[in-house]
Amino acid sequence: MEHDVKITPSTVFYIGSVSKQFVTFCVLLLEEQGKLNLDDPIQKYFPDFPVYESPLTIRHFIHHTSGVRDYLTLMDLKGRSYLDHITVDEVYELIKRQSTLNFKPGDQYLYSNSCYFMLALIVEKVSGEPIRKFAATNIFEPLGMNHTQFYDDNTNIIRNRAFSYAKDETKIVGFDNLIMRFDLVGSGGVYSTIEDLYLWDQNFYHNKLGKGGQTIITRMHQDGILNDGKSAGYAFALENGSYKGLKTVSHSGALAGYRAQLVRFPEQQFSVIILANRDDGDPTTKSYQVADVFLKDKLIKPESNMENAKSESVPKSTPVISFNAEDYAGSFYSEELEATYTMYAEDKMLMIKMPANKPMKLVANGANQFTINGITFRFKRANGKVVGFTLDFGRVKNLEFISK
Repeated sequence: MEHDVKITPSTVFYIGSVSKQFVTFCVLLLEEQGKLNLDDPIQKYFPDFPVYESPLTIRHFIHHTSGVRDYLTLMDLKGRSYLDHITVDEVYELIKRQSTLNFKPGDQYLYSNSCYFMLALIVEKVSGEPIRKFAATNIFEPLGMNHTQFYDDNTNIIRNRAFSYAKDETKIVGFDNLIMRFDLVGSGGVYSTIEDLYLWDQNFYHNKLGKGGQTIITRMHQDGILNDGKSAGYAFALENGSYKGLKTVSHSGALAGYRAQLVRFPEQQFSVIILANRDDGDPTTKSYQVADVFLKDKLIKPESNMENAKSESVPKSTPVISFNAEDYAGSFYSEELEATYTMYAEDKMLMIKMPANKPMKLVANGANQFTINGITFRFKRANGKVVGFTLDFGRVKNLEFISK
């Protein structure tokens, strides 16, 4: 926006979690070379990594069935912005500090960027070179993806890069400039173009990489299996699904103001790839709207749910929870996050000051339980006094906090 440079098919975008499929392809190439096994324990590559009650393997990381907490969320709770430069060592130490997992590995699917951060480190350990170089030599260069890279050094120049923006009506131009020095790879980290991603997409039909042939492509599409034999619903950073009767393979990505979507209709050999550099771009919705146009003669229209609706549901009133805000006041320290949270009473309301955030009001929704922005705080009591709390935050559970 600063120089009024128009976006073209050659413009380079950050593609967020769409990057993950390049990580899994690297892992499968190393497996093809006989250099690793998907059932290898993580400690084989990182001897200092905690040993839990059940084995934790590469396969668990690939399918998000590890139970390891999401490092981006942990960093946010720690008070660190994803826009900042964050070192590999800082993230690794944070992940390694988790004394318990969210669940026994293989019992559940729970999306975690920590898994793919670790997978990138494993690729580096096994190949003897950064994933940036390994992917360039084994994927990007052979396919002619000359404008694609794992970006692991934020001081490097990326030619034709689009910077990202967040919608902000209070600003003169209507947007905030989201300047990002984030350069961790694995969970994301790939910059690419529409033209390059088309080359990657086409390789799924006629694979040229590794030993060649479709064996590795078939592996990429295999869903993970949970301990109970059910599908984890997530393959090798690909999500198998369907849309209006047609099979789909897809993944989306987002960080800062960047948004990305790649959805493939393999039986029709039709794909939609949308990259955006504004946080309200919504490429996922748009990609299926494009499919509606180009595949309109092949799509099956879903039946209207309203035709069979018997009655409209009546929203229930929210109960009022009585509490004494002073009971919860104090400072609470998390050894896992190395961060302090402060609770205090203000006009009979309970306020919280989290690291690097402005004070916010907590809303009571149960006995000793409050919420804010999707985060649930469950307070613990001993002898009638509050002694700490745990967080239950979407992908992050059971973070123990102790009152100072």
